[in-house]
Amino acid sequence: MPEISSSKPYRIGRSKTGLGLFATKKIKKGDKIIRYFGPMLDSKNKKHDDIDNKYLFEINNRWTIDGSVRKNIARYINHACRPNAESDVSSRKRKVVIRAIKTIEPGEEINYDYGTDYFKIFLKPIGCKCDHCEKKRAKKRAEARAEKLRLKLKAEKKAAKKAEKQAAKDARKTKKPVSKVAASKAAKRNTLSGVKANAHARGTGKPTKTKAARTKPLGRVQPKGASRAKRAS
Repeated sequence: MPEISSSKPYRIGRSKTGLGLFATKKIKKGDKIIRYFGPMLDSKNKKHDDIDNKYLFEINNRWTIDGSVRKNIARYINHACRPNAESDVSSRKRKVVIRAIKTIEPGEEINYDYGTDYFKIFLKPIGCKCDHCEKKRAKKRAEARAEKLRLKLKAEKKAAKKAEKQAAKDARKTKKPVSKVAASKAAKRNTLSGVKANAHARGTGKPTKTKAARTKPLGRVQPKGASRAKRAS
């Protein structure tokens, strides 16, 4: 790791993505922080055109800075979608300076936007880890958890309602209500029995004649002895 003078307002430190550059002093908005430098690569040079690494900083269509050299401490500055610094590019001088676009407090990580092309090639496939993107992902995860919980509660409520309906249905089945035909027959039987009972109860009060009483006598029968006595006299 390259040594940094104590007079410089930054230091190399551990970041979310590995190493990063952090402010050691208060850096005011508009202040120059550090220069991004390295060998100049000419796109017209076949050998230069074949060089490829993560620290290439394109100045224009022809010139590109190869910032992979150890002395280029600016290469430790990480990307951020909501940065506190920016790259000030001078095409004529072929020079790049990193400046603060807001006040950076001691201990804060210095970052700038790497640009759309770099983001698509290197960051998008693995996911940007800057604070802004981390907060967005955390918010999406929280929303997903809330939606999952909502659906779970909805399903439980639906299942409970279904179980309640089924329990009520089962309870009605155990009572076995009488059908209309069976009810009609039972009512008819009750009516007939009621008529018989009432007819007996509404009698005249006279004793009911037996079969023997209803039979008319054929005449008075006298004992045989009496008849003979009468004829003898």
